[in-house]
This record gives sequence, C-alpha cells and structure tokens, in this order.
Amino acid sequence: MRRGFTLVELIIVIIIVGILASVGISQYTKVIEKGRAAEARMILGNLRSAEVAEMNENGVYVVVASLSIGAPVACAATHYFSYACDVATGTCTATRCAAGGKPPQSTVGIYTKTLSIAGVWGGTAGY
Repeated sequence: MRRGFTLVELIIVIIIVGILASVGISQYTKVIEKGRAAEARMILGNLRSAEVAEMNENGVYVVVASLSIGAPVACAATHYFSYACDVATGTCTATRCAAGGKPPQSTVGIYTKTLSIAGVWGGTAGY
C-alpha cells in the first residue's frame, strides 16, 4: 500500500489555500486603509485645534499653510492625504491622494474626511 497524497487531493488543498489567501489579502488592504484614515482624522483634529486657537487669537480662520501643523496642502510622496481648511467656516478637509502622493490600493477609491469647527465629522464614502 502506497503512502502519500493523490493529485486530486493536492489540487483541492491548493484551491482552498488560494481562496483563503485572496480573502485575507482583501481584508488586509481594508485594515491598512483604515489605519491611514485614522492618521488623517488625527491630523484633522490638530488642524481644528489650530484653527480654533487662530480664531480666538486673531479673529479669523486661516489656510493650512499658515498653521504650524505640517500637513501637506498637495499630495506629497510622504503623505496619503492632502489637507485644506475653509477660511470662511474653519472646516478642514483631508482628500485621499490619487496621484503624486501615495495612491490607494486598486480596491479603494478616492474619498474625503471633513471636520468642522463644531467637531462634526463628515466626508464621502470610504474609511
């Protein structure tokens, strides 16, 4: 009597491993993108705090470049988002870079996160 696996058994195992790997990779991509979105929320919180301080000190909201946060206003090779603040309302927006920065994976589209001066989160569908 021979010991070992038949070709059919090996092919079935390879197919099962392939299915599990494809599910795992897609979930991994989602988790990574959620982490990048969390970084954007943290920077938006810092921008909001700086805008509130600017309003209390000078009576106006300013653009991101005038704040000492270090958030990029355009997509850079070191960041996943570009940031902008509305000088009329103080609402700050993070936009996911499509090109010029670190673009999202193919399964993740471009999305935005917003944070108003009142602390209300918004944006488009995404993470």
